[in-house]
This record gives sequence, structure tokens and C-alpha cells, in this order.
Amino acid sequence: MGLADAPRGKAVKPRGSAAKPPPDGSRPLPGWRRYWPMYTAVSPFFILFAVFGVFPVGFSVYLSFMSWDGIGETRSIGWDNYAYLVTDSDFWQSIGNTLIIWILSTVPMVFLALVIAYALHTAVRFKAFYRVAYFVPNITSIVAMTLVLGSVFSDSSGLLNSALRAINSGGVGWLSDPWAMKVSVAAITIWRWVGYNAIICLAGLQAISSDVFEAAKVDGANNRQTFFRITLPMLRPVILFVAVTSTIGGLQLFTEPQVLFPVDDNGNVGGPGGEATTIVLYLYQQAFVFNRFGYGAAVGWALFLLIAVFSVINWRLIGGRDEDAIGTGKRKGKSRAR
Repeated sequence: MGLADAPRGKAVKPRGSAAKPPPDGSRPLPGWRRYWPMYTAVSPFFILFAVFGVFPVGFSVYLSFMSWDGIGETRSIGWDNYAYLVTDSDFWQSIGNTLIIWILSTVPMVFLALVIAYALHTAVRFKAFYRVAYFVPNITSIVAMTLVLGSVFSDSSGLLNSALRAINSGGVGWLSDPWAMKVSVAAITIWRWVGYNAIICLAGLQAISSDVFEAAKVDGANNRQTFFRITLPMLRPVILFVAVTSTIGGLQLFTEPQVLFPVDDNGNVGGPGGEATTIVLYLYQQAFVFNRFGYGAAVGWALFLLIAVFSVINWRLIGGRDEDAIGTGKRKGKSRAR
């Protein structure tokens, strides 16, 4: 109702007029003074995030252009750390080791996670027990777990080599052979994360409506056709999530090779020949063993770029088709509307 429609003799308060003051005569606090209790309540999170999140990131950028041993004064050296990074053979060896371990661990892990999730989804008895059992390795102390599995992989007295010698197959240098060392680290990674990824895939399976499978069964689809043409395509977002998180975790691998192959007296890491030196382990060696914090920061930013590149590749390989399909559908919808 407008001012013209108001009954005669009765004033209508126009929109946007000032609020009526309270009966006690006090005026409402303006601006930030009115909301400062709310700002104060949420400020601890932002303060902690700025101190432990934003500041370390900004300081690492600053350090990557400096020469600093952790105690003395910093000295600006421009792009020298990054220029040396490109020509550092040990850095490229750590990248190669990391990618090999990542492939050896991620591909079998995603496959096993899908198989376990499908088995848990179709299992009839003891579902809750199996779900807890597969998730236990993920909450176990990684250092303790690696120490136990390291004794299993021991070259001389390990359980695995003892079993191989019992069948006259000879032993394998799990902690000394270049490829066997990478397999040992990958096996520990798989053992730790396969249950976690299986639970995520199981949640994705349970989110698929049973009507879809019943419709496929009515149309005459067998189990193989149902799995490859319905289950896997509908699980693609979950598989993308598992692949991206596995990529990030695999490229940041540190504890397993650090515990299996500790730093020797000369400051070397990653076992004989550095064959199990990952990128993060190399960063640790440069920054905290050799006290080259500036170069260590440059290695950290190189690792960040590598993770970003591989995450984009995973997204394009696994999730890109969904995006293209959505875009195609939108374009078709627009053309039909016209």
C-alpha cells in the first residue's frame, strides 16, 4: 500500500525511515560496534589460520629466494635456488622415485578398493565387522606400522624372505634392491590406505539407487554389463576423488621411506643409492639435515606445482567426460529452446 492509498487522517511510515529509538532513550550502536561480540567469537579461528596457515606459506615463498641456514641472517639470492633446482640430479631422481612408487601404489590400491567396496556392498553377514577391520590400518600409528612391516621385509631375517627360502625361491633384497625398495614402500602405502578408499567407494555404491540395477536386470543386462556400464560410470565422481586424494598423498610420501631407510651418518636418505628418496624426503634432507632452508623451500614449491599438474591430469582423465557431457547437454538444451 502506497502513501496515496493510506486512509485520511492516518500517517503511513515510508520505507527506509530511521528505526524508532528504544523506550529508555538509548540509541542502537552503529556499524562494527554492534557486531563486535560475534567477530570476537569467531576471531580465534582466523587468528590461528593466519599464524599457522597463511604466514608459513608466505614465509616459504620468501625463503625460496633466500640463502639461510636457520640461525644466521638471510641473504637474498634471487632465482638461484630455482636455477639450481633445474640442474640438480638428486632432485630429479627423487621425482622419478616418487612417481614410480606412486604408480606402484595408486593403481593397485584404487582397483583393490573398488573390489573390496563391491564385496562389502554385496556381503550379507558381518558387514559392520569387515568395514571396521578394513579401516583399522588407517587409524594405526604409521611409524609403528612401518616398523612392524619393515621387519617383515628385512633382507636377512624377514618373514617374507624366510617364506621364499622355505620354498627354495631364494631371497629378495626388499631393503637393498632398487626396485624391491620401491615395492616395499608401495606395499606399506597400499596396506594403509586401501581400506580408507574402500569405505569411500562403498559410500558411493550405496548412494546409487537400487531402481537403476533393477531396471538393468529387467532389460536383460548381466553382472559384467551392469558393473562396467552402470556401476563404474555412476561411481566416476567417487573414483575421481579417490584418485586425486591418492595423488596428493602419494606425492607427499614421507614417513614410510623415512622409517624404512633412516638417515645415515653422512646425511644420506632413502636407502642405498637414494633409490627410495621421495620429494618430501629430499626436502627434509636439504632443509633439516643440511640446513639449506632456502633450497628446501624451493623444493616445496616445485612439489606444489607437480601436485597441481597431476591433479588437473586426473580431473581431465576421470572427471572431464562428465564436464563435457554436462556442457554438451546444456548446449543441446539451448539449441532446442531456440
